[in-house]
Amino acid sequence: MTTTLERTAPAAPSAPAARAGSTLTGTWSLVRFILRRDRVRLTVWTLSLVAFYAYFTAALGLMSETEGALQARAAIMETPSGIVMGGPGYGVDDYTVGAAIANEGTVWVVLALALMSILHVVRHTRAEEESSRSELVRANPVGRHAPAVAAVITLVAVNAVVAVVSALAMTGVGGAEEMPLADSLGMTVGVGLSAMVFGAIALVFCQLVEHARGATGRSVAVFGLAFTIEVAGNLREVPGGSALSWFSPIAWAQQTRAFVDLRWWPMALSVVAVAVLLWFASFLASRRDFGGGMIASRPGRADATESLRGPVALAWLQQKGALRWTAAGLGAMWMASGTLIPDIGEMIGDLIADNPAMSAIFGGDTSEFEAAFLGVMMLYGALCCAGYAIVMGLRPKAEETTARAELVLSTPVSRRRWFGAQLLVAGAGTVVLLAVSVVALWLGTYIVDVTDPGLGTYAEVFVSYVPAVLVYLGLTAALFAWVPRATAAGWALLAYTFVIGMFGGLIEDMPEAANWIAPFYWVPEAFVADFDPGSFVGLSAVAAALFVLAFVGFRRRDVVTS
Repeated sequence: MTTTLERTAPAAPSAPAARAGSTLTGTWSLVRFILRRDRVRLTVWTLSLVAFYAYFTAALGLMSETEGALQARAAIMETPSGIVMGGPGYGVDDYTVGAAIANEGTVWVVLALALMSILHVVRHTRAEEESSRSELVRANPVGRHAPAVAAVITLVAVNAVVAVVSALAMTGVGGAEEMPLADSLGMTVGVGLSAMVFGAIALVFCQLVEHARGATGRSVAVFGLAFTIEVAGNLREVPGGSALSWFSPIAWAQQTRAFVDLRWWPMALSVVAVAVLLWFASFLASRRDFGGGMIASRPGRADATESLRGPVALAWLQQKGALRWTAAGLGAMWMASGTLIPDIGEMIGDLIADNPAMSAIFGGDTSEFEAAFLGVMMLYGALCCAGYAIVMGLRPKAEETTARAELVLSTPVSRRRWFGAQLLVAGAGTVVLLAVSVVALWLGTYIVDVTDPGLGTYAEVFVSYVPAVLVYLGLTAALFAWVPRATAAGWALLAYTFVIGMFGGLIEDMPEAANWIAPFYWVPEAFVADFDPGSFVGLSAVAAALFVLAFVGFRRRDVVTS
C-alpha cells in the first residue's frame, strides 16, 4: 500500500488582505460620503458666513460715507466693551472699512467657524461610534483612523472654501482699493486656521470621552476659556494686546493685522497647534478601545432610585451635565464682565475730556454708557441662553434618531409625557441659565462696589428676556414635530437675531419690519428702557403657541424606528 502526498503551493495573499494593515484604507470613500451626506448643512454654513462678510463690508462702506462716523466708532472700540466685542484695536487712529471689519468681525467669525468645526468633527467621529453606525462602516475594508482623517479633510476643505470665497466677496463688495485681496485673504485664512484649532481640540476630546455630548461640551468650554484669555490679554494693553492674549488661538487670527499691517507668520501658530493636536488625537486613538474613551465613564447604580422612574427624571439625567458646565462657564464670564464697569467709566471720562466728538456722543454722562455696556453684555448672555435652548430643543430628535425614544415609548409612557418631559427640562434649564447670567453680571458689579442699577432692575431684565429665549425652544420643538429636517432654521433665526441686534443699525435705510422677526427686538433695551408688560405678554403668547403647535405635530406624525 502506497500513499501519495500531493504538494500544494501556498496561496497568494489577496489584495484586500495585503492592505489590511493600513489605518487609512477607505479614507477617500468616506470623504465623498461625508460631502454627500452633509451637502445641505455645509452649504448653509458656507453661504451664511460668506453673506456675513459681504453684508458687514457693505454696511460699513455705507457708514464711511458719513464724515467722522467711522472714527467715532473707532473711539468706541478703544473702550473695554469695544475690546471685549472686538479685539486689540489695530488701526483705530485711521479707521478704514477694512480695519473695522478686522477689529469687529474676527472674534464672531472665529466663533461661528469654531462651532461648525467642533460639531462637524464630533458628528463624524464620536457620534458615529456612539450610535454604532461606525461599527457597520468598520466592518468593511476601512482603516482605524480613516473616519477621523476623512472628517478632518472635509473640514479643511470647507474652511478653505469659506476663506477664499469670503475674501473674494469682501474685495468685490468693498473694492480692491479699500479692501485689497491680500488683506482679505489674510483675515479669512487666519480666521479659518484658528477655527481649525478648535476642531482639532474636539478630535482630541472624541478620544478621551465616550459620548458626543461630552466631547462637544468640553470643546465649547475650551473655546470659552480661549475667549476669556484673549479678552483679558487685550484689556491689559491697548492697542495690540499683551503677551497673555497670545495664549489664545483667537488672538492668532487678530494678530495678522489685516488691512493695517498684514502679517502672515501668526498663522503658523495655528498650523503647528493643529498638527500637534492631530498627532495627539492619533496617538490616543491607537490606544483606546473602539467605542470607548481614554477616560472611563463612572459606573452607575445597579438599580434606579424611585426619583429616576419617569420621563422627567430621564430627561434631567440626560441634560444636567450640559446645564452644569454651561452655567459654570457663562457665570464666570459674565461675572468677570461686570467687574469691568469702573474701568469703563474711567476710560469714557478720559475720552470725553480729550475728544469733543466723543463728548457729543455720550453727552458728558458716562453712566449712560455703563448702562449700555451692561445691556450689550446682557444681550450676549441672552443669545447664549437661546443657543442652549436650541441645543436642548434638539435632544428629542437625537433620542429619536438613535432609537432610544423607541425604547422609552415601548413602555407605558405616552408620546405627550415623553415629549413634554424633554421640553420641560430644556425650558427649565434655559430659564436657570438666564438667571445665572443675570445674577453673575450683578455680582460682578457688586464686587467692585457698583450698586446702580440695583438688583430689582436686574430682576426686571431677567423677566423681560424669559419669554424671548423660550421662543427659540418653542420654534425648535415645533420644527422637530412637523419638519424634522428643517430644525436648523432655529440656528438661522439665532444668527439673524445676532446680526440685526449688533449690526442692523449700520444700515440707515433698513426697513423697520426687518427687525420684527427677531424675538429680542421686542425686549426693552436692558438697563436703559423700562419693563414693557405688552412685550412680555406678546412674546409669552408666541412661545406658548409654538409649544402647542409642537405637541400637535408630534402626536400626528410617525416616530422614526430602527
